[in-house]
Order: sequence, then C-alpha cells, then structure tokens
Amino acid sequence: MARLHEKVVVITGGARGMGAAHVRRLSAEGAMVVFTDILEEDGLNLQKELGDKVLFLKHDVTNASEWEAVIRKAEQSFGPVNVLVNNAGIDLPAADLQDVPEETYRKVIDVNQVSVFLGMKYAVPSMRKAGGGSIVNISSLAGIIGANKKIAYTASKFAVRGMTKAAALELGEYGIRVNSVHPGFIVTPMTEALINPELENSFPLKRAGRPEEVSDLVLFLASDESSYSTGSEFVIDGGLGAQ
Repeated sequence: MARLHEKVVVITGGARGMGAAHVRRLSAEGAMVVFTDILEEDGLNLQKELGDKVLFLKHDVTNASEWEAVIRKAEQSFGPVNVLVNNAGIDLPAADLQDVPEETYRKVIDVNQVSVFLGMKYAVPSMRKAGGGSIVNISSLAGIIGANKKIAYTASKFAVRGMTKAAALELGEYGIRVNSVHPGFIVTPMTEALINPELENSFPLKRAGRPEEVSDLVLFLASDESSYSTGSEFVIDGGLGAQ
C-alpha cells in the first residue's frame, strides 16, 4: 500500500464527495496530501480523521494569490509538489441557453476552468523542482459528448480536456505528465438528487459509479504506473458514453 510513497500531492475540492475519496485513497498509498476546499468544517474533520500527513487549507480556487499560498505551504510542510489533482468544480441546474445569466456562466467557467489553469500555472514550478510530476485534471463525460441544457458546464469541461492536451505538449520535456479524467454519473452530494433507479437502469452497467472507483483511476494516473500516459482522456462512465 505505498504506490505514492513520500510523494507530495495537492488536491482541490477535497473536503467531501469525490474529492474526499481521492484524499483518502492517495493518502492510504503513502502520499503526503495537501487538500483544499471552501468547506472549512468538512475539510478540518477529514484532516483530523487522516492524521499528520494530511493538511487541509481553505482555498478559493479562482484566486491566484491563494494558489500561490497553497503551493508555498505544501512545499514548506512536505516538499516540492509531485502530483496535482484539479478536482474542484461546480454544476448548476439544467436551463435553456437563453435563460442562463452571464454572471452564472462566468462563475462556472471560473471555478471549473480558470482554476485548472491557475493550479497548473502555480504547481508546475514546484514540480520542476521535484524533477517531474503528474497533473490529473478532473473533467467530465460532458467534456467528451456534452450535456443537454448545461452550456456553461459543458464548455468548462471541454476546455479542461483541451487545456490538458496543450499542457501535456508543453510540459513533457520537464517530465510532467498531464491527463484528464472524465466521470459519468458518480454518486456525490452534487449529483445524488439526480440519480434514481430508472436512470441507473438506462446505463450499460445498470448503476451509477462510486467516488472510490474514480479515485482508483486518479491513483493510477498519479503514480508511476502511468509513466507513459500524457495528454490523454480517461473515461470512467459505466459505458454511458458508448450509447
């Protein structure tokens, strides 16, 4: 159980849901994890649960100066960053395109897309100090096939997929790999109200996914086991996108 032994990992949106599953999984494999979120109480409770090799920081992922502070604190606490998991994201109820307020659209883009840019921008110098690393950007199946009446979410998740490829081309010479993960319906606090037996029965595997299943994929991409994978999208959707 040491596939990430002594690696320094930064995970955003890690206080609950899929992000918390990533924190638990990667720390269980020997990583020293700095995880961030705006949900301070949940984050501190998870830090207390997992012990002194896990550090929670309250963090607005759309704020550049806070990103600088997160990377600086990670280096001070554990050393240069080896792995970045850009997991933070938001979604909004489905709405007709003409009814989506501009400020709402921009908020989704800021949280889901701009945060990924900022995370990579500020983590890369630290990864270069470490001699390389792995960036895992959490996109969505909506970044592969789109989602009806979710113009902002779809735009942001397609952007994450494209940014991943551009960054992979640029950063390969430094030994930094960049890949995107594209979950389908995963049971989290953000999606549980949408999932019902009729919907699940329409999926090829007849069920929604579990956060821990996505975490297993994130672990693979964070570890040296995926040493020749970069610039790629990894879909984990129970076959939904194959229909």
